[in-house]
Amino acid sequence: MARSGGGHHRHRAARQPSRLGKGVTRGFMTLVSVAAVLLTGAGYWVAHGALGGITVSDALSPEDPRSSGDNMNILLIGLDSRKDQDGNDLPWSILKHLHAGDSDDGGYNTNTLILVHVGADQKVVAFSIPRDDWVSFNGVPGYNHIKIKEAYGLTKQYVAQKLANQGASSQKELESKGREAGRAATLRAVRSLTGVPIDYFAEVNLAGFYDLAQTLGGVEVCLNHPVYDSYSGADFPAGRQRLDASQALAFVRQRHELDNGDLDRTHRQQAFISSVMQELQASGTFTNIDKLKGLMAVARKDVVLSAGWDEDLIQRLGALAGGRNGGQVEFRTLPVVRYDNIDGQDVNIIDPAAIKAEVAAAIGAPPPTTTPATTAAKPSPSTVVDVINSGSMSGLANDVSRALKKHGYTAGQVRDRNSGEPSATTIEYGTGAETDARNVATLLGLDAPKLPNPVVQAGHVRVTLDTSFSMPAPDENTTDGSTTTTTSSKASTYYYNGTTTTYPTPDQGKPIDGGGVPCVN
Repeated sequence: MARSGGGHHRHRAARQPSRLGKGVTRGFMTLVSVAAVLLTGAGYWVAHGALGGITVSDALSPEDPRSSGDNMNILLIGLDSRKDQDGNDLPWSILKHLHAGDSDDGGYNTNTLILVHVGADQKVVAFSIPRDDWVSFNGVPGYNHIKIKEAYGLTKQYVAQKLANQGASSQKELESKGREAGRAATLRAVRSLTGVPIDYFAEVNLAGFYDLAQTLGGVEVCLNHPVYDSYSGADFPAGRQRLDASQALAFVRQRHELDNGDLDRTHRQQAFISSVMQELQASGTFTNIDKLKGLMAVARKDVVLSAGWDEDLIQRLGALAGGRNGGQVEFRTLPVVRYDNIDGQDVNIIDPAAIKAEVAAAIGAPPPTTTPATTAAKPSPSTVVDVINSGSMSGLANDVSRALKKHGYTAGQVRDRNSGEPSATTIEYGTGAETDARNVATLLGLDAPKLPNPVVQAGHVRVTLDTSFSMPAPDENTTDGSTTTTTSSKASTYYYNGTTTTYPTPDQGKPIDGGGVPCVN
């Protein structure tokens, strides 16, 4: 089965780092400063018009699950891309400062994913999702498991290629619709992994690091040990020290000579965000109009926000930093069971149930319910499945309807979306069709509906598909709708430079309290 490759951890099989590998965390660096702006609250200035001009995405639709009460979850996405919003190459004048190679390097991996929970009690917890977590995925034919960072790029490429094959020739259109599909796929992957809804997201690309780092200046970090890594350029003594923009990039990029591999790098990301948050508050950035103008000018060029970022949201975030929560954010790293190698790729083996339970406990949500794994019930012949195409991918509804029919479902209407109907990929059902609706959702890798929709005819399931959806390849699913994957036996050693070396034991570490300068490896 086809799978794409990825960067390798320092403690894994020996391999000369490619130019792609050297840029694995640059998307994070741009995210750091924007995350800090959002989490510390740009206050009055941002709330009164400064958000104008920022690109707004519709990938998070009104039909997607939302948090209840005053709780909210924000997904921060750091995108490793060397292109602008229209798909144009970044200028060499920027790339040369990042040591990122040219615009042919890299791709659209989400090398940083941080889920920020803001509770009704104003408690803020940020969960870092290691980029190499091995997760179920059926959004692109030929894949049933991927590293979570790949959901964006694989989906973007697949959708853009299908649109091109159907005659779309505008680079801007292919880039825009491909990226929207990638964002939607990433949102689904994170929802599936964590078990919680996403209310807002912010995406930052590679170009933003240089712009924002230049605007913010240096930042304080603290290292437990001296480090040296020729690949990233990291060469720092132990202890607290101030880094300029170039050094900060090396600090977060380092991927060799780390005791705990990918998770140590994640801890550095958290420590850096914490330090930047303190820097922004201590420097008076949010009371200095010129500094704020500089930050928001960068945001307009390099940031994408989901619909819904408004004055009320920004004021709430600003209030948290202004006193009620002291600007404190608790950073956690989602647990990894072990490191492994699957089909030549270094991956993080995870326990999805344990991750959902940890997230629920940290945010004070009820523990996830578990049900014994059983064979999915056979489709009821009396249940009719209607498939609606709401996107620009012609023939998509027909393809999905035929595929569902092969799985035993009774085909109903196959048509384009009517005005007033949902526009995003979603599943709804009428009375009496709940079991089939949930099984169809599992088969298609979508969020299962919780309640019947009175608008949908009794005994019917209505599947709405937008451009971001793709039907899993037929051989990726068993007849009961479950997915399978082949993984290696537990890997404890790897061969490196003529010797056999033991994988480290993953250590997610203790939570980090934001707003200070924590010492890390």
